[in-house]
Amino acid sequence: MSSGANCNTVVKKLDSRQLWFTNPFEIEIREQQLEAPSSNHVLIKNLYSAVSAGTELLVFRGQLPENMTLDANLAALANEDIGYPLRYGYACVGEIEQVGSDIDDSLIGKIVFSFQPHGSHFSCALNEVIAVPCDIDPKAAVFLANMETAVNLLHDGNLRIGDRVVVIGQGIVGLLVSSLLAKHPLSMVFALDSIDTRRIWGKKAGVDEAFSSQSKDELAELKDKLKLNDDNGGADLVYELSGNPDALNIAIELCGYSGRIVVGSWYGAKTSKVNLGGHFHRNRIEIISSQVSSIAPDLSGRWDKQRRFEVAWEMIKRCQPEQFVTHFLPFDSAKEAYELLDNSPQEALQVVFEYEI
Repeated sequence: MSSGANCNTVVKKLDSRQLWFTNPFEIEIREQQLEAPSSNHVLIKNLYSAVSAGTELLVFRGQLPENMTLDANLAALANEDIGYPLRYGYACVGEIEQVGSDIDDSLIGKIVFSFQPHGSHFSCALNEVIAVPCDIDPKAAVFLANMETAVNLLHDGNLRIGDRVVVIGQGIVGLLVSSLLAKHPLSMVFALDSIDTRRIWGKKAGVDEAFSSQSKDELAELKDKLKLNDDNGGADLVYELSGNPDALNIAIELCGYSGRIVVGSWYGAKTSKVNLGGHFHRNRIEIISSQVSSIAPDLSGRWDKQRRFEVAWEMIKRCQPEQFVTHFLPFDSAKEAYELLDNSPQEALQVVFEYEI
């Protein structure tokens, strides 16, 4: 976003209402007075922020690993150690309300995305916000972070025409990945999830079929569809996006010879025994860690974050991820939102906080 002289803007302090995780399963909304933005900063009035059910439920449940920062690659979280009380969140869409002295006040009123924790207002450097294209609704723009993750997952999967692909987990990231895969010339795309409503969402996203990870019969049917016992059978590519480390063993079972498993889940403090004997050992299966904070080394000569964001905006327009929002809740209902996601995954898929406008 451009900057320039600012001659007429009147800046003032204001109170921000911020979401804090104070202990496992405990949330508070606290008020903090924000200073007027410094010379190269902007003050944002939030319109919407999306809850990342996977990562934020780890925070809510107290399942984060110790002795690391929340996210070293996001300016708002880079210096925050994991420990209560803490703030979290990374998908805010708001309106620029005030600008610092070095920023052109024509930016006031612009709609922007930022990787910031949940709160009614926040201040950050201008280069930490991303302009929302005028043809994208703010309610859809909250998916930028997750769509960037989905684009990165497809890059790391190194798709090939005619691949057989399985997506384990049909939460938001899994559904976005399924939506993107459905637009590729693949042989078949299957989804696997333990929650029946999410399997229905997977079919709406475009997968060929969706199976229950809790049903031996359906797992057997999936293996048959993948021709697992035939020469050249099995999945070419499996995405593990369930957040359940035990799913890695299922991913290994479904892979064919020299197949690829892309792990996009962050398990936090959860661990699991992974069977690396038998099928894994004899079939040269590759397990790939996918993390959106950086660009894969083999792409970094041509790709940067800006290019990936441009693709993510285009995919938001094509996939319309706002269809996956099951609950718009007022910010004051934050505790209800996390309890809903924790206790009722059948009912709650994506929760978005609405702020007073």
